[in-house]
Amino acid sequence: MVVSAFDIILCLTLVWLAWHILTSPDHFKAVVLFISFGLLMALAWVRLQAPDVALAEAAIGSGLTGALFLSALRRMASVRRGERRLDRAEERYDDG
Repeated sequence: MVVSAFDIILCLTLVWLAWHILTSPDHFKAVVLFISFGLLMALAWVRLQAPDVALAEAAIGSGLTGALFLSALRRMASVRRGERRLDRAEERYDDG
């Protein structure tokens, strides 16, 4: 197996992204970097001739997990602002 310059750059970029994800003080930036890390990791799996793993990484690692992280960030921001969401049980009691 021949290692090309593209593969070396891809590996170094993955390590750089991982480091910045772990050390980022901004949560939104960390989530965006995580999504980009997952997409580049999917590309790495394609380069390793594992397209099934690449599809799973892109769909689950970047897509689904990234969306869940963004949803959690939005929820954390609303809790920080002091907004309160009514639960369904509370909604029933407020009606009457």
